[in-house]
Amino acid sequence: MSTRDDSGTEEKFILSFYGDDFTGSTDVMETLALNGLPAALFLKTPALDEVNNFQLKKNIGGDKLRAFGVAGIARSLEPEAMKKELEPVFSGLAKIPSHFFQYKICSTLDSSPQYGNIGIATDLALKYFPSPMIPFIVGAPFLNRFVAFSNLFARLDDETYRLDRHPVMSRHPVTPMQEGDIRLHMARQSERQFSVYDLIHLAAGALPKAAGNPDEVKYLLFDTLTNEDLVKIGSLLFKVKGKSPQLLVASSGISFGIARHIQNEEKRKDQPVMKIPPVKQILVAAGSCSPVTARQIEYALKSGMRGLRIDVLNLVENQHKEIDRIYQKALNILNDGNSPVLYTALGPDDPSINELENKLSKNRNILLGESIGEIVSQILAGKDKLRTVIVGGDTSGYVTRYLQIYALETMAPVAPGAPLCMAHARDARFDGLEIALKGGQNGKDDYFEKIMG
Repeated sequence: MSTRDDSGTEEKFILSFYGDDFTGSTDVMETLALNGLPAALFLKTPALDEVNNFQLKKNIGGDKLRAFGVAGIARSLEPEAMKKELEPVFSGLAKIPSHFFQYKICSTLDSSPQYGNIGIATDLALKYFPSPMIPFIVGAPFLNRFVAFSNLFARLDDETYRLDRHPVMSRHPVTPMQEGDIRLHMARQSERQFSVYDLIHLAAGALPKAAGNPDEVKYLLFDTLTNEDLVKIGSLLFKVKGKSPQLLVASSGISFGIARHIQNEEKRKDQPVMKIPPVKQILVAAGSCSPVTARQIEYALKSGMRGLRIDVLNLVENQHKEIDRIYQKALNILNDGNSPVLYTALGPDDPSINELENKLSKNRNILLGESIGEIVSQILAGKDKLRTVIVGGDTSGYVTRYLQIYALETMAPVAPGAPLCMAHARDARFDGLEIALKGGQNGKDDYFEKIMG
């Protein structure tokens, strides 16, 4: 917590961060909390007093806030919109003392020159968090994401693929991965040069060095094959950081490494993880067209949950009529004692995707996000603290705004990167809501069943 210790020296938060999408942001929060650094995730940039006075409800990782972040939407934005989104956030976060500031990127590098441009975000972040080098840490072995000699790999089921050959990421609808070498992938987004700290450097344990010319700040790309590599990197970063916040461009992998390093330094034992208390009903709303999400929906329906497809073409023709139709049907399912699963598509080959694209060339995500947000808020307003799962980063952003949620904290793990959270909301009806904001690719087929406890 940013206060003053007995000597009058200002204490710093260990880490502040900005997540470039909502589900990735909860991933960082969960990773920190489950590894001993209590963290909160704000949905808007907080002031210093708001962070200092934040009261945890569940105390996962401890009872004193030591890290915090802001959930954003930069990954889905074009360059000019990114700048408008990020400038006030970075300006606000720079006023809150911390050892590190992390621009959180996806461990599958979902980014392109047109959307979520990491180079633009880095250049802007450097204005507020000037650093002699920019550690670039993508790998997160605990999420089955690995970097070896600058190439990014991801595991799916029992196979590991270089990302440009990955069955899902090579077919991503917005940012398909076309190059496995991170340096070449990033060369399309930034002219900034890369230095490399590979597996051989990790084994030797040499300290990373900044470039001699301060006008040529380079990315320093770290290989990461094991979780222990992340802890080593966390330790190295503490050794070389200066007095001002060190900028990190990284996945939740570095959040793990820093938290584990602190835990080792403070000689603290792992805390017992809270189990998910069982409930009889949940609400699921999915805006993702990932094949993983499709399997999870199909599994849920076979397990007795009730599917409810949102007709996306009807949304275009008469948004309010379709919202009301889904709301009424979902309410009937809940009143019958069942759990509704709302969804817009079943996988990337669902014909509704092309149909919507042909019907509405722009603002598709806005239409779907706002519609799901309104439906979910209407349902939850009449159902006291109904445990809820939102699937999809953009969808999660819209739903949380409709529910007036201003912050989240980790409640219990469900699947890596997709925890059950506790909501802090300005509307009393939604304050204390148990909610999971899940990326389309996170979790196994039985994820929704696990959420029920």
